[in-house]
Amino acid sequence: MLKKKAGSIAGLLSVSMILAVSAGCGSSSKDASANDGKTEVKIAWRFSGENDITTKYLENDFIPEFEKANPNIKIKLSPITASEGDYYSKIALSMQSENTTPDIIAEDTFMLNADANAGYLTDLDSYVKDWPEWSNYTENLKAGAIAEDGKIYAIPGSSDSRGLWYNKNLFAKAGLPADWQPKSWQEVIDAAEKIKETSPNAIPLGMTVAKASGEAVSMQTFEMLLYGTEDTLYDSETKKWNVNSQGIMDSLKFIDEVYNEKKLAPSMSIAINSNFSSVMFQDKFVNDAAGIILDGFWNTSNWKENGPAPVANMTERFGFTAMPTENGQGAGKVTMSGGWTWAIPAKTKDKEAAWTVVKALGGAEQQAKRAIADGNLTVRQDSAENAEYQAQPFIKEATEFLNNAHFRPANDNYPNVSVEIQNMVESVATGSKTPEAAAEDFAKNVTRIVGEENITK
Repeated sequence: MLKKKAGSIAGLLSVSMILAVSAGCGSSSKDASANDGKTEVKIAWRFSGENDITTKYLENDFIPEFEKANPNIKIKLSPITASEGDYYSKIALSMQSENTTPDIIAEDTFMLNADANAGYLTDLDSYVKDWPEWSNYTENLKAGAIAEDGKIYAIPGSSDSRGLWYNKNLFAKAGLPADWQPKSWQEVIDAAEKIKETSPNAIPLGMTVAKASGEAVSMQTFEMLLYGTEDTLYDSETKKWNVNSQGIMDSLKFIDEVYNEKKLAPSMSIAINSNFSSVMFQDKFVNDAAGIILDGFWNTSNWKENGPAPVANMTERFGFTAMPTENGQGAGKVTMSGGWTWAIPAKTKDKEAAWTVVKALGGAEQQAKRAIADGNLTVRQDSAENAEYQAQPFIKEATEFLNNAHFRPANDNYPNVSVEIQNMVESVATGSKTPEAAAEDFAKNVTRIVGEENITK
């Protein structure tokens, strides 16, 4: 499916974008004059700016050690500057030719199945079969690297969990507990209302709702709600999509209650801003101007000593607690887990050299270093025993959330369904559609995308 989509993308992208991708990527090379006879392996990922964490990790922690141990391989960094949505388009375009493809790409787990079905990725089954360290990877996190055909197309690079960040200063002012753990959505609303009463200039409750934020809307907001109901987005056994359920309606009504009915959310100028996360976590939250934010563990990287908004006593100032299920049913708590992987494009010329690099990126020590740099969770059980890793703020809470983790559908229709989720959520949050109207449009659009035979009626 994505193969057709990529073709249309190529027609829509400007010539300058295509040239930029071609210049930024490219296949491995053994040009002796350029690389002193070394095999060049190019790594591509989404570049987020001058404080890009992946760049710092690769340049400072990984490359010096790797090239010393592997003198015949030269690593070239090929970061792609793009928004989240544009990154997926650019990387898909680059992988269509051996002249433009990177040798290794950072692949978001939600795109892996679509890219694998399009023929863009190398099947790594035979590689991991002879790699003893594969057994050290956390079993349930391997799911993110396996496509619907049951084959492995990437090596997990990082994992994550999501929950509710809360500001202890504002909680104390509102008479709320420092060790807060809501047992239902209503208790989240109740806490936000108390913050509104006692700190009228603060944002009581924030969630990502702007479609400009891409997948964050689908995963951090809508699916964190939906998977806390009695429903899911996709049934992996029947291979049918859920487009018309009480869970969808309840999730949208919660968003409507926060943003419209009770006015507990950020103003639209903040909510629809593509930099919503930076504004909330680097400004509002650290300045006691936001009470509760539904988001991911990785936000601790904002507050580290070398982060954009350092907070020396973050565990005293903030709390991180599990998102409750709607009415406390089931396990009572819910999280969505995803993360990034390292994949080898199908058109990479020297796959053995690329695999050597991927194995090194996936080593126990490097996995711990990467997780610490990202402010994320390691995907290896042995890396999780690293003392520096265990010493990270909120690591215990974030890891415990994985016990109740759900994953996005491993189906190549998901990226397009996700876009419809983003449209639906933004329309409700902005008040342009009622939950009922937004849900109706969502059902129609998803049915058109996946086919009526593939929806649950």
